[in-house]
Amino acid sequence: MHRILGLELVFVLLWNSGFIGAEYGLPYAGPWTLLFWRYVALALLLGAWLVIRQRMAWPGNRAVSHTALVGILAHGVWLGCVLVALDMGVPAGIVALVTALQPLLTGALAGPVLGEHSDLRQWIGLVLGFAGVVIAVGARLSGDAVTPALGYLIPFGSVVAITIASLMQRHWARAGTAEPQPLDITLFYQSVATALALLPLAWLVEDFATDWTAPFLGTMAWLIIAVSLGAYWSMWRLLGRDEATRVASLFYLSPPVTMVMAWAAFGDGLIATDIVGLVVAGLGVMLVYRVGFRLRGS
Repeated sequence: MHRILGLELVFVLLWNSGFIGAEYGLPYAGPWTLLFWRYVALALLLGAWLVIRQRMAWPGNRAVSHTALVGILAHGVWLGCVLVALDMGVPAGIVALVTALQPLLTGALAGPVLGEHSDLRQWIGLVLGFAGVVIAVGARLSGDAVTPALGYLIPFGSVVAITIASLMQRHWARAGTAEPQPLDITLFYQSVATALALLPLAWLVEDFATDWTAPFLGTMAWLIIAVSLGAYWSMWRLLGRDEATRVASLFYLSPPVTMVMAWAAFGDGLIATDIVGLVVAGLGVMLVYRVGFRLRGS
């Protein structure tokens, strides 16, 4: 129990506060502009850190291109879809529920795509997880006369993008073409690539329109320091201590934690099908990660 209340709790709270922080920031800037400023600031902060530490280096064209592609998918597209959905009025808890499908989808596709072991239990878990999302999203769609239906579908783009990024990384690792870099250097190049990819969208679609108020600056500081740096730091500390499947299982706490946070911050309410969807998806998670849960409880 003391382990669950330690670094795991820090990661879960910081990671899921990103959904809430994003929703706080959207009244002051459009989704693409908010993300653009966030990654410009993050790149400048990490760049300054690397220069001061005399660790700024060019890892090579292949390493940077791999890192940049993963960064654009795992940061730009993933968060872009999340913010666009939130901006269209989709509840943060529902967005978190959809994006929580990613580890299940990655695990299931690792077999046919990469030739890794993938058994029936993983596929059943994925089906159950998807069924839970369909229950929750379907009920919201039928009962929400304000939010466009497209808004509820956009978060699936996040799932596809980060799944592709994960599978590419695993493919490069298996092929021996991956060149691991320190976390701060990796995140620096990912941030630069993400900012460059977001530049045309923030400029041409939203004209960089930003309300530079104290609440916006505070929100940006939280998203950069607590989420982009704090959550990633705690995640990598966990990956260094635990098996990847145990760490992945923490992402499935996102929907209920985010729903509680959204209720406290914005008064977002739950409906019965939200709970049913959470339970069904949770059964799929427990099925896939039953070994991890059993080991954690031992």
